[in-house]
Amino acid sequence: MLDKVFSYFSYYQWWKNLDKFILSLIITLFLIGLFFSLVSTSLIASDKLETNSYFFFFKHLIFVFIGLFIIFIFSYIDQETLYKISIYIFLLSFILLILVPFIGIEVKGSTRWIDLIFLPRLQPVELVKPFFIVMLALIISNKKFSNFTIKFSISFSLTLIIILLLILQPDLGQTLLIGFSWLILIFVSGINLFILISISLIGIISLLYIVFYIPKFEYIKNRLLSFFDSENGTHNFQSDKAIDSVISGGYFGKGIGEGILKNRVPEAHTDYIISVISEEFGVIVIMLILVLFLVFIYSIFKKVEKESDNKTRLILIGCVSLILLQAMIHIGVNIRLFPTTGMTLPFLSYGGSSIISVSILSGIILNLTKRKV
Repeated sequence: MLDKVFSYFSYYQWWKNLDKFILSLIITLFLIGLFFSLVSTSLIASDKLETNSYFFFFKHLIFVFIGLFIIFIFSYIDQETLYKISIYIFLLSFILLILVPFIGIEVKGSTRWIDLIFLPRLQPVELVKPFFIVMLALIISNKKFSNFTIKFSISFSLTLIIILLLILQPDLGQTLLIGFSWLILIFVSGINLFILISISLIGIISLLYIVFYIPKFEYIKNRLLSFFDSENGTHNFQSDKAIDSVISGGYFGKGIGEGILKNRVPEAHTDYIISVISEEFGVIVIMLILVLFLVFIYSIFKKVEKESDNKTRLILIGCVSLILLQAMIHIGVNIRLFPTTGMTLPFLSYGGSSIISVSILSGIILNLTKRKV
């Protein structure tokens, strides 16, 4: 009986201290993603799979429920337990990332996924990303190492290993995401700006050398060349159709179900969801979605401003930066500012690995923004 009382009290304390405004924004973004998953995938399922027209929607719904449960778990546990769990899950996901080249599934020239009994078609990097942020923050804020050079070296080595594993897949988008996340946290930690710029330039030059001079990455080189020479390029079909859809949708869109991009471009409901939404509902709806993201990010930065613990500040900055960078890359690809990367839009895009990843990030954010008692 006493256990139940304490349990109820614990749940009450969790709910009482939770930032309900940030939680409401997270749930709103998930609901918007569910709605657009319904309208953008029903025809795909019925035409291509010859099955229930709501096949993808129900899969998306299941993953959203799993995501909400993950959010509850990671926001409910205490901070010290969160850090311990994060270390263990990071090590597990890191091992899975190492195994990708050996047991991974190849799709369209890239080997990024592995099949697990309980979670088929898992993309390990999506599990790595949230806990990578926590690991970086724990390393940088570790008081056992008073010398910042040691912290910098350890964090750089960890980042470099993950980047090399992603290059082997190859996955250029996630490589850039991991690299930029590390740069942001190192910059916030107070590194010399000249050193930061030098590392960035060396990293970009090294990446370009790998892409342009190693035969394995020939298709990425062709994609980049096509992006900068659109008239002669042969790898711009998806990007061209995406930007055409944004333009044809105008301010108010063609109307629900009237868009054609989802039937003309493979994986439009994941990599090009912004273009699908824009074509059917217009740029006005896209602007409202962007406002929601900006309010979400601003709400977290307000918490960061009031936070005194360096470890917590770093994790929150890292989590929100990861979401912001991923959203920017996705939108940039959709409006042809960046080459095609296969990057999902957090909260909205269809995809189990992506939903689980952003749910973990959301749970960590809610945990660290709870009111202190």
